[in-house]
Amino acid sequence: MQAQPQAIPFDAALLDRLMDEAGMEVLLATSKPAVQYLLGGYRFHFFEHADAIGQSRYLPVLAYVRGQPDRAGYVGHRMEKAQQSVEPLWVPEVRNLSGTSIDAMRHAVDYLRSLGIASPRIGIERAFLPADALEVLREAFPNSTLPDALPVLERLRAVKTEAEIDKLRLASDRVIESMLAVMAGHGPGTTKRELVEALRREEAARGLGFDYCLITAGTSLNRAPSDQRWEAGDILSLDSGGHYQGYIGDVCRMGILGEPDAELRDLLAEVDAVQQAAFRAVRAGAPGGAVYDAAGAALRDAPNRGHMEFLAHGMGLVSHEVPHLTATGPIPYAAEDAERPLQANMVLSIETTLQHPRRGFIKLEDTVVVRPQGHEILGDAGRGWNRGGTALR
Repeated sequence: MQAQPQAIPFDAALLDRLMDEAGMEVLLATSKPAVQYLLGGYRFHFFEHADAIGQSRYLPVLAYVRGQPDRAGYVGHRMEKAQQSVEPLWVPEVRNLSGTSIDAMRHAVDYLRSLGIASPRIGIERAFLPADALEVLREAFPNSTLPDALPVLERLRAVKTEAEIDKLRLASDRVIESMLAVMAGHGPGTTKRELVEALRREEAARGLGFDYCLITAGTSLNRAPSDQRWEAGDILSLDSGGHYQGYIGDVCRMGILGEPDAELRDLLAEVDAVQQAAFRAVRAGAPGGAVYDAAGAALRDAPNRGHMEFLAHGMGLVSHEVPHLTATGPIPYAAEDAERPLQANMVLSIETTLQHPRRGFIKLEDTVVVRPQGHEILGDAGRGWNRGGTALR
């Protein structure tokens, strides 16, 4: 028995309002996260890990007409029909015809023309539209303006549903479980490269897609996998992202081969004090910048403040999505949410890093949900010094 088609899986009224404010009549979503979100979780499995095929690439295109979801259409690869027979899409028009990015945009243009829209203002994801597909679109609608739709799509995704939060919680919990298993299962002489590969296997065994691992060992501040060995007495940081159905669990936890001395315990407590201060500022209605204000106050009291950094950013299907709380972080964007109130069910990644000149790299990173009266941490285990090699004894 085939599954029944979905209802519209997002807030169409909100999308219509955002498009109207941005001056868009039509939206063409072409990034994997945006298409997945607008389709209610559907992502074509064949291109889960790579887009390149032959001399071109896979390009899904979802067309949405403002105020008219009954005229939405999806252009997919010709191999997608089998998956859609068990995962029907809500969009009224589905054309699985493309084989290249140019094909995909030509079919999308044909669909827009079939709607009778002559020179629409078409919102596009500028960072996620190949040049060859963009040329097809410009030639087809030479009198149309093409505003950037990425801010609209980010704002649409900013407030998560409880189902989305469940996926983020699962991803965070399982990344931490994987980290603790790797630390416990490896002892002196293990290379950083071997630890990262072990983490990849642990995350995969728990049903996650492995994204990355930044790793330090000993007193080194270098976070790349390498042949450096984790030896007795060394500290270890594992900062990893693993996703569940596209939703990212991004956390950092600390380990040690042996027992932490008093200084190491104090240093990790110093990092955690900044985290806890930031957590306490997270609640619906508080300005986004209050998170930075609280962390900044804690940093001013920290003995090692000269070697510490704090960062908070949005998290969901994309790392560093809305809310955008700072314009001075590692990813460039405007701090457009610093003065806006946080909304219930927004999700933040909160991270504090200490690069100690003698003891090495010490960091905690947590995923935090904004709640009406405060916050919820997704994945709160392993916040102390986790002992390495315990499963080998």
